[in-house]
Amino acid sequence: MSDADKFLYVDRNMVNNPLAQADWATKKLVWVPSERLGFEAGSLKEERGDECLVELADSGKKVKVNKDDIQKMNPPKFSKVEDMAELTCLNEASVLHNLKERYYSGLIYTYSGLFCVVINPYKNLPIYSEEIIEMYKGKKRHEMPPHIYAITDTSYRSMMQDREDQSILCTGESGAGKTENTKKVIQYLAHVASSHKTKKDQNSSILSHGELEKQLLQANPILEAFGNAKTVKNDNSSRFGKFIRINFDVNGYIVGANIETYLLEKSRAIRQAKDERTFHVFYYMLTGAGDKMRSELCLENYNNYRFLSNGNLTIPGQQDKDLFTETLEAMRIMSIPEDEQIGMLKVVSSVLQLGNITFKKERHTDQASMPDNTAAQKVCHLMGMNVTDFTRAILSPRIKVGRDYVQKAQTQEQAEFAVEALAKATYERMFRWLVMRINKALDKTKRQGASFIGILDIAGFEIFELNSFEQLCINYTNEKLQQLFNHTMFILEQEEYQREGIEWSFIDFGLDLQPCIDLIEKPASPPGILALLDEECWFPKATDKSFVEKVVQEQGTHPKFHKPKKLKDEADFCIMHYAGKVDYKADEWLMKNMDPLNDNVATLLNQSTDKFVSELWKDVDRIVGLDKVAGMSEMPGAFKTRKGMFRTVGQLYKEQLSKLMATLRNTNPNFVRCIIPNHEKKAGKLDPHLVLDQLRCNGVLEGIRICRQGFPNRIVFQEFRQRYEILTPNAIPKGFMDGKQACVLMIKSLELDPNLYRIGQSKVFFRAGVLAHLEEERDMKITDVIISFQAWCRGYVARKAFAKRQQQLTAMKVIQRNCAAYLKLRNWQWWRLFTKVKPLLQVSRQEEEMQAKDMELSKVKEKQQHAEQQLQEMEVKQQQLNAEKLALQEQLQAETELCAEAEEMRARLAAKKQELEEILHDLEARVEEEEERATHLMSEKKKMQQNITDLEQQLDEEEAARQRLQLEKVTLEAKMKKVEDDVMVLDDQNNKLNKEKKLMEERISEFTTNLAEEEEKSKSLQKLKTKHEAMISDLEDRLRREEKQRQELEKNRRKLEGDSTELHDQIAELQAQIAELRAQLAKKEEELQAALARIEEEAAQKNLAQKKIREMEAQLSELQEDLDLERQARAKAEKHRRDLGEELEALKTELEDTLDSTAAQQELRTKRETEVAQLKKTLEDEAKVHEHQVAEMRQKHGQAFDELNEQLEQAKRNKVSVDKAKQALESERNELAIELQTLMQGKGESEHRRKKAEAQVQELQVKHAESERQKVELAERVAKMQAELDNVNGMLSEVEGKSIKAAKDCSAVESQLQDVQELLQEETRQKLSLGTRLRQLEDDQNSLREQLEEEEEAKKNVEKQLFTVQSQLADMKKKAEQEAGCLESAEEGKKRLQRDLEGVNQRFEERCAAYEKLDKTKTRLQQELDDLLVDQDHLRQIVSNLEKKQKKFDQMLAEEKNVSARYAEERDRAEAEAREKETRALALTRELESLMDMKEELDRNNKLLRAEMEDLVSSKDDVGKNVHELEKSKRGLEQQLEEMKTQLEELEDELQATEDAKLRLEVNMQAMKAQYERDLAGRDEMGEEKKRALIKQVREMELELEDERKQRSVAVAARKKLELDLKELEAAIDMANKNREEALKQLKKLQAQMKEVVRELEDTRLSREEILAQAKETEKKLKSMEAEMIQMQEELAAAERVKRQAQQERDELQDEINNQATKNAQVAEEKRRLEARIAQLEEELEEEQCNTELVNDRLKRALLQTDQMNVELTAERSTSQRIEGARAQLERQNKELKLKLQELEGTVKSKYKASIAALEAKIAQLEEQLDTETRERQAATKLVRRTEKKLKEVILQVDDERRNTEQYKDQADKLNSRMKQLKRQLEEAEEEAQRANANRRKLQRELEDATESADAMNREVSSLKSKLRRGDVPYTMRRIISRAGVESDEESEPKSETPEPKPE
Repeated sequence: MSDADKFLYVDRNMVNNPLAQADWATKKLVWVPSERLGFEAGSLKEERGDECLVELADSGKKVKVNKDDIQKMNPPKFSKVEDMAELTCLNEASVLHNLKERYYSGLIYTYSGLFCVVINPYKNLPIYSEEIIEMYKGKKRHEMPPHIYAITDTSYRSMMQDREDQSILCTGESGAGKTENTKKVIQYLAHVASSHKTKKDQNSSILSHGELEKQLLQANPILEAFGNAKTVKNDNSSRFGKFIRINFDVNGYIVGANIETYLLEKSRAIRQAKDERTFHVFYYMLTGAGDKMRSELCLENYNNYRFLSNGNLTIPGQQDKDLFTETLEAMRIMSIPEDEQIGMLKVVSSVLQLGNITFKKERHTDQASMPDNTAAQKVCHLMGMNVTDFTRAILSPRIKVGRDYVQKAQTQEQAEFAVEALAKATYERMFRWLVMRINKALDKTKRQGASFIGILDIAGFEIFELNSFEQLCINYTNEKLQQLFNHTMFILEQEEYQREGIEWSFIDFGLDLQPCIDLIEKPASPPGILALLDEECWFPKATDKSFVEKVVQEQGTHPKFHKPKKLKDEADFCIMHYAGKVDYKADEWLMKNMDPLNDNVATLLNQSTDKFVSELWKDVDRIVGLDKVAGMSEMPGAFKTRKGMFRTVGQLYKEQLSKLMATLRNTNPNFVRCIIPNHEKKAGKLDPHLVLDQLRCNGVLEGIRICRQGFPNRIVFQEFRQRYEILTPNAIPKGFMDGKQACVLMIKSLELDPNLYRIGQSKVFFRAGVLAHLEEERDMKITDVIISFQAWCRGYVARKAFAKRQQQLTAMKVIQRNCAAYLKLRNWQWWRLFTKVKPLLQVSRQEEEMQAKDMELSKVKEKQQHAEQQLQEMEVKQQQLNAEKLALQEQLQAETELCAEAEEMRARLAAKKQELEEILHDLEARVEEEEERATHLMSEKKKMQQNITDLEQQLDEEEAARQRLQLEKVTLEAKMKKVEDDVMVLDDQNNKLNKEKKLMEERISEFTTNLAEEEEKSKSLQKLKTKHEAMISDLEDRLRREEKQRQELEKNRRKLEGDSTELHDQIAELQAQIAELRAQLAKKEEELQAALARIEEEAAQKNLAQKKIREMEAQLSELQEDLDLERQARAKAEKHRRDLGEELEALKTELEDTLDSTAAQQELRTKRETEVAQLKKTLEDEAKVHEHQVAEMRQKHGQAFDELNEQLEQAKRNKVSVDKAKQALESERNELAIELQTLMQGKGESEHRRKKAEAQVQELQVKHAESERQKVELAERVAKMQAELDNVNGMLSEVEGKSIKAAKDCSAVESQLQDVQELLQEETRQKLSLGTRLRQLEDDQNSLREQLEEEEEAKKNVEKQLFTVQSQLADMKKKAEQEAGCLESAEEGKKRLQRDLEGVNQRFEERCAAYEKLDKTKTRLQQELDDLLVDQDHLRQIVSNLEKKQKKFDQMLAEEKNVSARYAEERDRAEAEAREKETRALALTRELESLMDMKEELDRNNKLLRAEMEDLVSSKDDVGKNVHELEKSKRGLEQQLEEMKTQLEELEDELQATEDAKLRLEVNMQAMKAQYERDLAGRDEMGEEKKRALIKQVREMELELEDERKQRSVAVAARKKLELDLKELEAAIDMANKNREEALKQLKKLQAQMKEVVRELEDTRLSREEILAQAKETEKKLKSMEAEMIQMQEELAAAERVKRQAQQERDELQDEINNQATKNAQVAEEKRRLEARIAQLEEELEEEQCNTELVNDRLKRALLQTDQMNVELTAERSTSQRIEGARAQLERQNKELKLKLQELEGTVKSKYKASIAALEAKIAQLEEQLDTETRERQAATKLVRRTEKKLKEVILQVDDERRNTEQYKDQADKLNSRMKQLKRQLEEAEEEAQRANANRRKLQRELEDATESADAMNREVSSLKSKLRRGDVPYTMRRIISRAGVESDEESEPKSETPEPKPE
């Protein structure tokens, strides 16, 4: 198995484990929910009501679980299954377990029905090489393991075969591997469908920079650079969805591609979360750009950019610099020029610079300012703008207020928002331009794309803690995709069930998701979430809160809509998706939906000097301006003016999605679901809960839910029978039975619930879980069988062992007896002498010589026998050769006879040929004469037809003119009506506008008066202020407050005035609508009256309409009353407003007068303020009531309007029906008038033709009308399309960014339109041609019938005239010529008819022949199919037997493996323990070594001290010289001595500590030793036990082997028995063969009789033809019949020739009649006689034809059956010889019959009359005999078939037995080999035990050595200590020791910290 195969194929040896199967069956394993693992395996112990006691498999803990929480476990045979739809228990636990098992085995791809589930491996797998691609190329899905290549290849092959577009949908979470799988799909398609491998066309396959495939692969790095980013989950996460459409030509080569993108996450360009990056291109550019490019793009350091939130965050294993060069190289391959590349990079740099623009709030105002404009200068430099214009546009943009533009100062927040929006929009536009540019590059080829494969890479279902607008869009997309999947799955299931003929109520599961989709996308009644969001975007004062309120109000009762359970801060509303419940937070949804921009900056960018930037910002008119967001335009008309100018994000996305779904619905989808296993990006780790959530979101579990509804488990009949027949042993009777019948019987005996299964045509269908139940029962049955078998085996083994022991006992007794005799004789002297003398005697040697002679004799005998056998064989061969020689001689004689006969036949045929040629010449002469006459008649017929066609053309032209006029009239009337309606509408609009204009003028005048009053008041206030400045110095603060309050009051007043004006407008609109309704009512009344005046029949409808009108008038009156009430309310509101205004003025005056008043006045003022507040509240309440009333009014008005519309539509329908009736009546009247005129004009045949012409005309009219309608519809369509194109062109002029894409879309639409039109035209042409052909055929048929009728009429007339001729002979001569002419014309018509009939008959016969051929082929194929099915059944039986045996052997193997595994585990444990002991020993040895090192260091120090001592001793003499120095040295030495003493004390302490540690160590060592010895002893005992067990097993195996041998002997006996049965069967077969031979003889006789019958038939024909004096033609017929006998294949042609000859005879007879008709006297008699003769001949002909057809059919059947028999019996030589003999006899009979025929030819001429009746009687008898014979022969053939089938079955059984014996042998061999392996393993285990013992001993020795050395050390140390204590050591030694102690102390000071804890 290669490296790649490990990651593709499942190891079936691990799966087919019989122990696991047994474990599953006995323990009743189930799945239990677990918090840690998702689901845990457990065995079901007991059930207590709703609760169950389950023992967990891993921990053994017993848990109580609810019955509903338990999920069934699949049998082990379903482990690691490739398609999860095959699982018998379809549940979440089984799916998760299967995916987990496969993932841990390295298998990342798994099928789940239509899905391919992919789990991210987080490592590179070797399964994407070119070898793997070649492996999957052209293979079917089920032939190979699951792979993305398999999905791609199936879609590619189905595209090529079915010519149907394909799509591959990759969805999943971020980091699940969508993009990688998309790459693999493109890689596979580029490899499989590359054009440059085969074609070398420079124009098509090779582009400017490289092949199309290369460009297609290079498009991905560019898109990844600009659209991918690092996230927490994924280092290369696609932040957009894409749909890659790869186009292919007819030959399957790639001709182009197109990419569409969805939902780019543009907000990532300005801010990123922690540990995340923005789009890769920013980092590529900043890292990879050179110095020149950096200066050109104004690039800075990472940390300088505010939009790079996390600075220079790198991705491990990724070099941004290299990737930058790769991206530029990819752009070069995509043929993007350098100036465009630089332009893109400039845009990227400018986006970064936009983040560096900072704003500050000014001191006294909220207005923003830009203190530093360096970043703005860089942006303007990069984007080609003026800095001042840019800053002005950002800080104080011009905003439209009403009709005027006003400069509005922006706050800091608004300016920052505008800059961020600009950055996002710029990057998004650049990305869209890049995608368009790539599409342009990929669509360069000139070849036409025939079909495409689309690859959708889009985010899967997302459920976060905080879900926003983006999540709604993604989830909406996934709902649509899941609906598509459900629908396709439903269709495939339906096809499967229909194919199998299963009754099942079909459920379209795609409809389950419709309510949720409607909740999101429904446009009206009630509107969905997106529609409500768009609606809110149009209101200036709308907020996210108002949007949520509206959603709750509209959709609160929807079943899929819920209020959130979370707090309001966390979620606003909740939607029930198919994947689960999702809470949405509607923060900034209006902003996100509108996506507003600063339109001032957008216009600057549009006018940029940089071409690239200006091209990006073409569509400035389509953006949402700041005035929408700011809510500045308070005028109600402001939004109406801009309504059609832009579309929201939701609308655009909805359109995109609908287009995508339309594309996907027209394709055959393939689904790939990517799954992320864990969030740590670790390979081989799988989080169950995470995977389950994704399975739920990806729709895999939804698909499984759908599977559960139907019958997911399907088994072929044969497999079901073979696997589960053990459960129903007596249900199926012995012998052959059809698979379906057998399955029905089995299911009946199993007593399954009918709802749990369905039986199809080739499979049995089961519900989920039924197969698991059957598997359990089967396992129980098998265990019972095996237990009984084992019991029998053990009994047999015990008996055999007992017999052996008995034999051993008797042998022992014999041996004892012999030994006792020997012991008696051994000391007897005579016995000794006998033993010494016996070898010396010759007698003993004679026996040996005799044996040698016997051996030689036996060898000679063997040679003689061998020679005799060879002689006999040679004689047999000679006899065979002689027999063959004789047979060949006989064949030669027969062949020579045949040759002679053939020569005679040839001579006869040559003579006949000459005669026939003469006849042919005569016939040709006749034909020429007839042709001349026919041409004359044809010319006359053509003239008549020309006249008819001229008349028909005139009629057509008149009809066309009339229709044209009518159509023009109708169209003009419709246009007039339209124009009148338009005029009315325009008048209404004009009136409305005038009224609005007046209202506006009134309002302006009111505003101006108010302004003037306010100005006067302000002047007076200023005067008062100047007067009372001294007095008001203390109250200035209060005044300011009062002024502020006044301003607020004024604002409120303005708001109230605005509301009141809005109400005015609404009332005015209502009034206008009422007026319109009145006008419409008046019109309707007029129309109704007109309709009633026209038609009296519809009086009842009129009354109903009048009643409805009365009701509507009542409603209108109610509405008017409501309006009056509304007006009164308005008047009251105005009065209130005036009162308030007066009160306000009074308050102002009072304020002015009482500025210097006291606190009491202030209290009054506060009271008044409270009164004002109360008044405001009352006003607000009244306004609310007013709004409520207005809403009610609107509802009532809407209802009334709907009812009126319904009435209008009904009236229109009535009118249309009346018009239709009128038109129909008029058309009928016109037709009747035309028919009257034509009836008056036409007579006879012209009337018939006119009717025909009228029928054709009517059809043509209908066609014309249909074509006109189609034309009108097409014209309308074209007009619509042109209008759409005009709109698109208009948009093109406005939208610059989308110009190229839109143009491409337009061209595509146009081409599609043209294609559709061409297809329509072709279809209409085909329809017309087919229709005309059909009608022509029908017309021909009708005309033929009419001509027949005419001829019959003419015949009657002629007869009448002939009768009159007998009475009036004189007049006859004059009229004879006329009658003759009439007769000729009639006969010519007859001839024509006959020819047409002949043609029709010929066609009919040809079709019949074709049908018969098809029937034959069908029967042959059916027979072959039956045979194949039988063979298949046998093969399946054999396979099932083999599988059973294999399973048994596998079980045995598995048991052995388990035993060996146990031993291996025990061995591993022992080794582990040994290793632990070794590690402990090593640790001890290390400690000993460290102590030894310390000892060595001490020795070294001792040596050094000794050396110093020696030096000092040597330098003693010199010391005396300098006493002063000696004293110094003395003092030093004394100090050293003291130090040495202290060191000694420290050393003693350390030594004490070491001794303690050593004691502890020794104790530990002893304990360890004891434990080790105990462990070793235990292990030895275990080893001995194992050894004993193994020996026991070996003995058992030997016993089993003996059993096997016995079984083998039993099998041999059974085989012999079977052989005997076989012989009996062979005897039966011989009998059957004899019967068959007899049947064959009878068949031959029948054939001879048939031939005689045929010859007699030919004789009858000859006699009949002789009557007509046409002997030559009869000979021709005889020849044709003989040819039929010789060549059975030409019978049909001969029959046709006979028919033609008969028709020629009839024609000749008719010619004779025509010639004889000229004679006056004998005309009537001859005519009658000839007609009678013709009738007789026709009857005879028909009879003949019927007879010939019957005979032909019978002959064909007989031939088919004989062919089958010949094919079956070709193998048998004896039968072939008999057939040869029969053939020779038949030929002789044939000769005799021919002679008889020749004799009969002479005699029949005289005796033809008497023989006819006798022959007919004979024919009838022979036919009866033939029927009986055929029946008998059929019965015989059936018997033969049955016997053959039995024979085959017996042979197959014998083969099975043979195979079984071979398998037994193989199994015995395998068991022997297994025994040897076990012995080897035993020996190895013993060797390992010995090695372990040796190691143990070695360790013990080392330990003992170490302890000894330690003891020695301790002794030395103790002796030293004792010496030191005693003081025996000399001074020098002490000094050395002390010095060594000092040095060691100094050295060990840094180390003293670490070694101290060691002893512990």
